[in-house]
Amino acid sequence: MTGVTLKVARIGNSRGVRLPAQTLERFGIGDSVVMEERADGILLRPIAGVPVKLSWVQTATAMAMSDEDWSEWESLSDGLDKIPWAESAPAKHVAEPKSAYTVKKRTKKSPSK
Repeated sequence: MTGVTLKVARIGNSRGVRLPAQTLERFGIGDSVVMEERADGILLRPIAGVPVKLSWVQTATAMAMSDEDWSEWESLSDGLDKIPWAESAPAKHVAEPKSAYTVKKRTKKSPSK
């Protein structure tokens, strides 16, 4: 994400910034915005919320309907063909260290006579 430096202008007793028209159009901002103060800065967002994004199904359908040539992607190697996929012993849980706590097994006491 690239940053854009905006000049702060005096507007009466307040201050304001001018937002680029392309940014306003891209995010569907009209006459008003919602401002949120956050720990890392100020967030401006449209009142109506964020524009609706396409679902995975809609995206895949749009990609399938396009005339774009995806054959170059098929020739790229992701390295999976170089991994040996032979059956092996189940992996131990190395993420969990062995506990220092041990449980003593109980022995059955024989009934007293």
